[in-house]
Amino acid sequence: MPRFFMAGSNIAGGVAYISGADADHIKVLRLKIGDKIVICDGNKNDHYCRIKSLAPGAVEAEVIESVVCPAEPSVHVTVLAGVPKQGERSDYIVQKCTESGASEIVFFMCHRCVARPDPKGMEKKLQRWQRIAEEAAKQSGRGIIPKVRAVNSFAEALDIAIKTDLPLFMYETGDRVELREAIEAAGDISSAAIITGPEGGFEPFEADLAAKIGIKLCAMGPRILRCETAPLAALTALMYATGNL
Repeated sequence: MPRFFMAGSNIAGGVAYISGADADHIKVLRLKIGDKIVICDGNKNDHYCRIKSLAPGAVEAEVIESVVCPAEPSVHVTVLAGVPKQGERSDYIVQKCTESGASEIVFFMCHRCVARPDPKGMEKKLQRWQRIAEEAAKQSGRGIIPKVRAVNSFAEALDIAIKTDLPLFMYETGDRVELREAIEAAGDISSAAIITGPEGGFEPFEADLAAKIGIKLCAMGPRILRCETAPLAALTALMYATGNL
């Protein structure tokens, strides 16, 4: 069943009002009066609808049933990733972490980041990443479109992470706790953060700083994962451990 996202204000009196690109998409899909669609209001609610009228650039659909989206995890997870050098790797992170349940994806700069886009270049990247997140959210049946944003420094990324119930820092050497143990020890949580580095990983001083402010340094087994694989692996483990997989 085709899925669309829209603001809750576009659903009133048992009728969903669709315009713009979504209305054009309904035309491209060759949907007709009587066909059923799902409209998500972006606030974790799914509205099952039946198309009642079609006009150029405007569609009206009767709301048949409204339910809480079953695909949304119980834990709000923020994935924080060092900006990769290769653009397709960041695209992969956004797409797969959206499918796997991330609520927010934040890219940040750290010492070993090679790619350092200027503000204009970063704005274009963010627009692209947000489109990727929207398409992945539709495909995977999410109840929200994860927000994709960027911060300019490693310190800002740590500040975001430390405000969650369970901030986790993926690191490949030194004194660390196994990821599984860190998640199990946390017990019931409502929010978490996963921090991963760019292609070259993190400098030791960055890991030391994270540990000093109370963020858990975590090992992910004996294998070294690529920068686009680590966020997805850690997120999947967290989803499984919290009963969301």
